[in-house]
Amino acid sequence: MSTSAADRALQMIEQCVDPKSLRQIAVNARRQGMSDVARAADLRLYEILPSEKPGTLEHDVWRSIHALEGTLSSERGKTTRLGRTRPKIARVGECETVKDLILRKEPSEGFHMLLERQMAELTFEAVALRHPDRFDREVLDAAEQRLQEAGIILSEPSGLAR
Repeated sequence: MSTSAADRALQMIEQCVDPKSLRQIAVNARRQGMSDVARAADLRLYEILPSEKPGTLEHDVWRSIHALEGTLSSERGKTTRLGRTRPKIARVGECETVKDLILRKEPSEGFHMLLERQMAELTFEAVALRHPDRFDREVLDAAEQRLQEAGIILSEPSGLAR
């Protein structure tokens, strides 16, 4: 894929709201060795998949879940679901699930997996920091500390860097 074709694909991805199209763009981009285009299509897919209202905690939580499940499914060549996180959300809700995972002594497996895949902004720790009105100071402090210990620089609640 030429640079102009990649630029066109990236522009199309920004506007696309069809999951099937985004999946196909990602497949085609990977086949053609355009990992940046494939990643952009994947990230856009994870943005549009949640049925919750964009900008809400619930949307961000489901975006994170879709990202991790989608990445693992792609890597493993079979559908992968978060078999403990989804049922916990069904029992106690998104906010309580995020809180419980952040307050654990050790980071969750999902935390490490997202960091390894350069998706720190999708960890539940980053999600909590983007929604400080939904969490106690204890949770926010623990989230910030965990990200800092992982080498993630917090420039502001919504901006993370390595």
